[in-house]
Amino acid sequence: MEALSILEIERILEQLDGWEYIDGAIETSFQFENFKEAFTIMTRIAFECEAQGHHPDWSNVYNSLHIRLNTHDVEGVTEKDFRLARAIESIVDSE
Repeated sequence: MEALSILEIERILEQLDGWEYIDGAIETSFQFENFKEAFTIMTRIAFECEAQGHHPDWSNVYNSLHIRLNTHDVEGVTEKDFRLARAIESIVDSE
């Protein structure tokens, strides 16, 4: 898998709401009603990450979740990151 160019990344980001390209990765944050809702979503995302064999750098504080995606093997952003980002959006939107 090959790292995408900044132009390719920016073009694809136009299709994702709330995601940004920052320091070699795509990032977003979500706010939920409470910790339980945030943790429930994180658990669903974790199962998807395992299924895809791709794992985010993420952090959770009470009701907030911050996610950062890049492909460490190529030291950049790949289609693999966008595939997971779309799945994450789908999981969050389904709640």
